[in-house]
Amino acid sequence: MKKINERKEQILDFYSKYVLRHNEKPLNVYTFCENHNMSEVEFYSFYAGLEQLEEDYLRYFFRESVVLLLTDESYPGDSAKNKLLSLYYTFFEQLTLNRSLVIYLIDGRENNLAALKKVWTLKPDFTEFVKSLELSVPLSDIDSENMLRLEKLKNRSLEELIWGNFLSVLKFWLDDRSPNFEKTDVFIEKSVDTGFELLDVKPLKKLLDLGKFLFNEKVKSH
Repeated sequence: MKKINERKEQILDFYSKYVLRHNEKPLNVYTFCENHNMSEVEFYSFYAGLEQLEEDYLRYFFRESVVLLLTDESYPGDSAKNKLLSLYYTFFEQLTLNRSLVIYLIDGRENNLAALKKVWTLKPDFTEFVKSLELSVPLSDIDSENMLRLEKLKNRSLEELIWGNFLSVLKFWLDDRSPNFEKTDVFIEKSVDTGFELLDVKPLKKLLDLGKFLFNEKVKSH
């Protein structure tokens, strides 16, 4: 399994270097394999095509981020909020290290649907991570007969809410022109902080703070 994963990482590395050097995809799987002394049979044992390979990058960066988090001895004892913050900081650090590639993949190189698909491939992994946080929203005055149904609905809504927040951070990072992308770090902190305030049903101050930050950034960009 280790050798398989290493070979897959090598193929991803081959492909990223190719597109960044040529600013375009290889003509087809055959030419890509020929340029890297690889058989098509081996390539297809990992991916159905070049599109599927491209869709795997963000998922790869995300999984690597989770692995890094789990190597931190203090991580298991962190609060859910700090775990989510740690994931965001680690993941966007990974993206920053590969920014040219990520921009090539999802920032207008193709039609919006194709770019969106590359982002959506990591949603199952992201949702699984959110589930591991075991977040909860207080439910009161609910009879036991409807509790389970509402609990499932609540969990799905919570996962979608955090996924939406993640997409907003990704869009902010793509547009960020600040040194070392420091404004993205501020946005991560404010947006996650606001989200957890909403879980505690105390949103107003944090919502105003986040809105003020976004307004100021919008004004500066014009």
